Amino acid sequence: MPWCSACDRYFAPSAVNSDGTCPECGRGVDPGGATVATDEDLPRVPWHLKLLLGALAVYLGYRVWEGIAWVWQHVG
Repeated sequence: MPWCSACDRYFAPSAVNSDGTCPECGRGVDPGGATVATDEDLPRVPWHLKLLLGALAVYLGYRVWEGIAWVWQHVG
């Protein structure tokens, strides 16, 4: 969390001015680990999450097909 020692308070990273100064007093703030993430900083999606999402899609597709067959059987 960005910290302004002159104002003695924390700020949200989006509340700090673009040049890294305090919006109230104009002095520089200590970023405290608040950095802007780029595409290179983001971790990759794990393979097992992709597998889980694929299995979920297959399961839900099967349940939709089963529901359509049930409605078709009871209506027609």
